[in-house]
Amino acid sequence: MARHLNRVSMVTALGSFVLLNLGAAARAADAGGAATIEEVVVTARKQSESLQKVPLAVTAVSGADLARFQYDKPEGVMSRIPTLSVSCCGSGSGAQVSLRGVGSSYLSAAFDSAVALDFDGVVVSSMRVLQSGFFDVRQVEVLKGPQSLYFGKSASAGVMSFKSADPTDHWEYGAKGSYEFEQRGYTAEAYASGPLSDTVGLRIAAKYNKIDEVLHNSIPGVGHPDRGETNTNLRATLQFNPSSSFSANLKLNYVGRKADGAIRNSVLYCGANGVADPVSLSGGALLIPGGYNCDIGGDRYSLPDVAPPLALKAPFGGDTNGGVPYASSDIYFGRLKFDWQITDKLSLSSVTGLLDQKATDFDAFSYAGVGGPTTVIGGVNYNGKSLGVGAAIADNNLRQFGQEVRLTTSFDGPLNFMVGAFYERRHIEFDTSQNAVNIALLAGPDAITGNTFDWYKTHSTHTDAYSAFGSLQYAITDKLKLAGGVRWTKEKKVQDIKIPFDNIILSSALGFAPSGFVAQPIHFDDSNVSPEVSLSYQAADDVNLYAAYKTGFKSGGIDNSALPSNALKGLSSADPVVRAQTAAALVYNSETAKGGEVGVKSQWFGRTLTLNASIYDYVFKDLQVQIFDAKAIQFRTTNAGQLTSKGADLDFQWLPGLPGLSIFGSAAYTDAKFSKSFRPDPVAAPLIDLKGRASLGAPKWSGNVAADFRRPVGSGYELDLTGNLQYRSSYYTRNGAPDDYVQGSTALIDLAASIGPETGRWKVSLIGTNLTDKRTVTTSGPRPFLSPTGDDIILNLSDGRKVYVQASVKF
Repeated sequence: MARHLNRVSMVTALGSFVLLNLGAAARAADAGGAATIEEVVVTARKQSESLQKVPLAVTAVSGADLARFQYDKPEGVMSRIPTLSVSCCGSGSGAQVSLRGVGSSYLSAAFDSAVALDFDGVVVSSMRVLQSGFFDVRQVEVLKGPQSLYFGKSASAGVMSFKSADPTDHWEYGAKGSYEFEQRGYTAEAYASGPLSDTVGLRIAAKYNKIDEVLHNSIPGVGHPDRGETNTNLRATLQFNPSSSFSANLKLNYVGRKADGAIRNSVLYCGANGVADPVSLSGGALLIPGGYNCDIGGDRYSLPDVAPPLALKAPFGGDTNGGVPYASSDIYFGRLKFDWQITDKLSLSSVTGLLDQKATDFDAFSYAGVGGPTTVIGGVNYNGKSLGVGAAIADNNLRQFGQEVRLTTSFDGPLNFMVGAFYERRHIEFDTSQNAVNIALLAGPDAITGNTFDWYKTHSTHTDAYSAFGSLQYAITDKLKLAGGVRWTKEKKVQDIKIPFDNIILSSALGFAPSGFVAQPIHFDDSNVSPEVSLSYQAADDVNLYAAYKTGFKSGGIDNSALPSNALKGLSSADPVVRAQTAAALVYNSETAKGGEVGVKSQWFGRTLTLNASIYDYVFKDLQVQIFDAKAIQFRTTNAGQLTSKGADLDFQWLPGLPGLSIFGSAAYTDAKFSKSFRPDPVAAPLIDLKGRASLGAPKWSGNVAADFRRPVGSGYELDLTGNLQYRSSYYTRNGAPDDYVQGSTALIDLAASIGPETGRWKVSLIGTNLTDKRTVTTSGPRPFLSPTGDDIILNLSDGRKVYVQASVKF
């Protein structure tokens, strides 16, 4: 109780302090000279351009703006970009990002994200780089709508681009530390930056974050009553400028994460009957009480450890950790960029990227299971004991190499061009020990090996992607400009499936693939041509109008979540027709997008007011979706017929004339719905068709308004007060049925106050995010192992309130 009162007192004090000082600011009009809004430079077309002139919808958020609220994870960017949705963690790809109601599932790493992740010029295929957050960021740019011309095959819905800080031209050092009271976490970070010589610069940055109470677990006797996590980020940047015509920039990154389980912020909604449904195995032969209380509004979760009989022995030495869930990932990422000014009119750029990821998750994906007075397994009574089933040890390993070259002109005449080529080689290894049937609970360990998992299978997917593009920019007049281009892409994939171990009961009595099964390779290849054209007109010095037609492409591929059931044996058939039919069931088609947008980018009243707006209409065909079949305990990757996303965006910034005060915000209307027949479960009775229903994570109305006020106080000190209010109307949380769970409309409040010398030497801050403690549902899905009458579902929630005290120093 005392801890709760301290939190409330701190939040109340913070809110009162900010509001009172903002009120004082409003009364303290100053007659001094008016400031103007600074120019924002973006690289939305792979070259530096003013945000106000580039003919596409893009929002840029500076690293300083993110730091004010300690937004160090992608979810924080959502507070400034209402059409952006980020759901982090879990197994599979590790995160889900969507824009304007279009995105890709995080349930599996089988396919790329529809919203590409660009880190310092390299498109990264792993969403797990988002789990540990980001740091030492100079700017985040979010490009809305298809961006295939400049960003390639993984940007059918948009791009989220992170620009890290580079070496400075003088030596400087900085450090920052914070403590968060709600989750009991602390963060420490530091950097050193400066010149090593006249031609070489260096920047080294590091960040460490430890959270003790990501969530409170109410199930008794679990290994981690409070699930926590640690995150480590390291980066070294080397800048080499041997001449005025050549430069090289090398970035080496490490991202590490360790957590007490793969599942994060997942609760169970008890459905219409309001009862926690039991875990049902083998058609009700074994029933285990759910063990959760149906409370989805509190801060306590019910996540069981793995049942002891299932955690005794994993195949091939897999680590069961005594049944206690865990998650770990290590990602090494390097990027080398060359820029060569061949002549004063012609430049060559080269970007090379390397990524190596090793990630392992272990958890009980029943999300439920606590023994009752009559729960007896193998002669042992498990009353009050944690009995999570559906255990899985999943290794998600990735190696990626990418190379891009671009040739760009800067002629004095009306015509300029950019041409480029891209190659990527990627290898994904998805190896998993699973319990979908949970044979060891029903019949004991495997009679031959003693393994207590149902099977161990491996999916190895090798990808080669090639593309070339060209774009032209033609100045019809000084004010009217035409731009356009086309990208050709070809992608080849080969997948090998092996079943080194399958429980003898499954293979002999139920017809599953036997131990040692090796499938014939599955092949997929596709090619695409993606054109784009835009017309922009400078109506006034600070008013630019544009219209654009765009297309997007995201390659299809091969599902890597197939069960080792009888159907899979067709992949080793001597009959090529049977092999082809079996492989076809695992292949999903490429996703394409086309449509257009019109927009205006403007500044008014001496560049003290910025108003940028766009109206868009895009059609996505064969949208790649992944559905979890809770009855078969299997993911299915398929294509939705067609999704149409249309709406309008507005961004603004205003300097009202009061020195130090800036007001900014955004508003959006989004209408993203399935415009053709889409049946998530083609064998369901009666058939379910989502045609006409909105897609998940697509609120019709969303927006934010924020204010930042800086004023001198005392002698040589500065007070910085910031507030942000964000709003989202209701939205669906799953693409499964017309009556999927709907998250109601929400409003979130963030406030921050800081003080320090005007020189910026040091600063002390008090920060509160989501002060009303609204835990919103980001995604949902059916709970596995339900009885036929069960109706419980899984809700994945956002974080609740966070309150930080922070101190920073700079030399």
